Amino acid sequence: MGKNKEGKGTHLNIAVVGGGSWATALVKILSETNDYVGWWMRDEEAVMHIKRYHHNPKYLTGVELQTERIDVTTDLDHIVSEADYIIFAVPSAFLKPALEALTVPLEDKVVFSAIKGIVPDENVIVGEFFFNKYRVPIENIGVIMGPCHAEEVALERLSYLTCASQTEEYASNMAKALACDFIKTSTSDDIYGTEYAAVLKNIYSLAAGICHGLGYGDNFQAVLVSNATREMKRFIKNVHPIKRDITGSAYLGDLLVTAYSQFSRNRLFGTMIGKGYTVRSAMLEMNMVAEGYYATKLIKSVKKDLDIKMPISNAVYKILYEGKNPKKVMAALAEKFS
Repeated sequence: MGKNKEGKGTHLNIAVVGGGSWATALVKILSETNDYVGWWMRDEEAVMHIKRYHHNPKYLTGVELQTERIDVTTDLDHIVSEADYIIFAVPSAFLKPALEALTVPLEDKVVFSAIKGIVPDENVIVGEFFFNKYRVPIENIGVIMGPCHAEEVALERLSYLTCASQTEEYASNMAKALACDFIKTSTSDDIYGTEYAAVLKNIYSLAAGICHGLGYGDNFQAVLVSNATREMKRFIKNVHPIKRDITGSAYLGDLLVTAYSQFSRNRLFGTMIGKGYTVRSAMLEMNMVAEGYYATKLIKSVKKDLDIKMPISNAVYKILYEGKNPKKVMAALAEKFS
């Protein structure tokens, strides 16, 4: 685990599925050093705009894209057929609808998830969804994790990505494909741990936002994140007990940037809840998906049969799904911290 990768891309055909900020950022990264990047998005007008003006009209609009290297289209079958490796960067809530148009198989592809959430209704992490529904072998599934905000990629600020797969060759190939002047990459074999860490850190970011909205300061936030780190370690150790360093960038690093960054959607969502917004009104005003909302329900379901102390996740669940008063819930949570 944790091997640093150097290199200038690969000769693989890599495609990105998704049209939002993170998908756009990934396409930008890949087109820096790879001669071909497939890109699927649902919006035909956006596709035409990108081809003509070389930037996404809706997300990261200031990013100039190297369209001579990018095959952008609304034809999902074409993109999947042409690709060896496919990165899914669709918000988890929209993954199933996005795949409705797919008629070609995924079984012989290497599938990487850049989705930091769970699949609603299915109530599973993304890797398990592709294994269960599309018969993608576990050894062909990978995960791409930060800490890495799309907005900072757009500004070409130095960022780090971890590519995880149980097949070392696939993790290494993806790491090389993503490595460029402003992206450093490493590899891991911990696909379950990194993906669950990405689910959990969104819940803890919601908690951080709720506390910020309620007026808690930096001192309390530090204690909250410290306790969240221990809670994350307990959960991941129970669901997938292998040797791992939870202080690594794919675990603690991703938690820190999501809990503290101005670009964090989950922190913003939590802040609105803390200030008195309802869940529905916060979602409508943001006009973006806060993955932590769905993640909170999944973790509640997964831990139901496990004897794991998860006071932070439980507190967020009470606020979001049981309509409990955020001020009272967080005050009670604070009494459990050390």
